[in-house]
Amino acid sequence: MLCAHKRLGANASALADSIMDKYVYICNDNEYIFAGALVSIRTAEHIYDLLVAEIVSGQIAPGAQLAEQPLAARFGVSRTPVREALHRLEQAALAERGARRAFVVRRMAPGDLAELFEAAGELESALAALAAHRMTEIERQGLLALCDEGDGCDDPERYSTLNARFHDAIKAGARNAVLAATLDDLNLRTRAWRAANFREEHSRLASSRAEHRALAEGIRAQDAETTRRLMRGHVAASYQVLAQILSRRPG
Repeated sequence: MLCAHKRLGANASALADSIMDKYVYICNDNEYIFAGALVSIRTAEHIYDLLVAEIVSGQIAPGAQLAEQPLAARFGVSRTPVREALHRLEQAALAERGARRAFVVRRMAPGDLAELFEAAGELESALAALAAHRMTEIERQGLLALCDEGDGCDDPERYSTLNARFHDAIKAGARNAVLAATLDDLNLRTRAWRAANFREEHSRLASSRAEHRALAEGIRAQDAETTRRLMRGHVAASYQVLAQILSRRPG
């Protein structure tokens, strides 16, 4: 059953969208009914975020089982929010169905990630070129302010948030809903990996800051083709760092 539901905050709305046809009723900003059970959105998000961090960091190895009951016992919750978190991992291409339909951590081959980042790079470069033409002066100054904020940030987690804000600002400034929606789908599968760059390769903070500054200057100059080239290179550099991180991991 699918019913109309009230408008939620940004995070809750994204979660509701990700549930697809699995959810039934949104009760309020913090709870919904999933598969017939009342679930706290914060609880499901918390479990999801922890599992993403452990998968991307390699703490949970590719091919490892993600069994509902042990995870529910670990987090001290019912199986319902765990099940929702696992469905979100599947949508983010971090988990897949194994034997007997049980979830396991997906074995992410380098070629799979390369294709994901290549596609994201093409979309982001197109959006960046449009943003160079369509951003207002206020928006351009806001982008430069984000660069200034990033220059003073050496904390990987905080910089990861700033990085997402920078890319989201360019996406919004492009004013193309179709390209933006397509990129959102890819971001679901790449953003966690991008965040790993900053946590596990500290030198990536400096190179990312420099690349952001060049992109912001290209947009301020309304130079669409330079901005397109810079964004394509920026996403490719992110993938190259990630590939190096993964190559150092055992197995």
